[in-house]
Amino acid sequence: MPVREWDGTSYDRISATMEALGLDVLDRLTLNGDELVLDAGCGSGRITQALIERLPCGRSIAVDESASMIDAARRRLGPDVDLRVADLLELELDEPVDAVLSTATFHWIADHDRLFARLHKALRPEGRLVAQCGGEGNIDILRAKARQVLEREPYAPHFLHWQPPWNYAAPQPTAERLRSAGFASAECWLTPAPRTPDAPREFLATIVLGPHVQQLPENLREPFMDDVLALVGEPVVVDYVRLNIDAVA
Repeated sequence: MPVREWDGTSYDRISATMEALGLDVLDRLTLNGDELVLDAGCGSGRITQALIERLPCGRSIAVDESASMIDAARRRLGPDVDLRVADLLELELDEPVDAVLSTATFHWIADHDRLFARLHKALRPEGRLVAQCGGEGNIDILRAKARQVLEREPYAPHFLHWQPPWNYAAPQPTAERLRSAGFASAECWLTPAPRTPDAPREFLATIVLGPHVQQLPENLREPFMDDVLALVGEPVVVDYVRLNIDAVA
């Protein structure tokens, strides 16, 4: 089951910040242009679009667990792109891929052992996994401020049994999990990447604090964002810390 609901239209409208981070990851993936590449967690298809441009004689498969995201990607990319609603933990492909690209996805998945095993199975021998997601320390400052607000009335009762859905992993355990999943080599490292997004209110409500907002009834969502933004102040800085992964099957 998805850990949260996504609005693909809203995400596509405000995700220029995520696109910029994702393009840096794509730049790490060396391509000849004739490969078959899996975009694992494609969102609304912004990075998929850039990936396709680098595969003039190849093709891509783009998957996301959110049907809303796939709908947004289809509007962006058209009917001829291979877009699939799929859970990465249950991923099954008809043929192995030459590479897996993933941006801003793995931290939404609790079970990294199973995730890496499925991705390894999807790759041909010596295929590459190039990925980035939230890592250890990601949005600690913003989450701390949001926590101060959610502990207040009238929000607190709605978070009594709430468990944050993120898995912000550290580099060394991630590398160990990749090797245990069958990868021949794995390099993992953290990169601080603070960003000041356009449309910060919608960006926080849709992406960074989406799980908080969705935990609340409709009548408390806007007041919650008012209170968080008042505490955060201006400019709104998202204290991203990214976990980078380069691995070879």
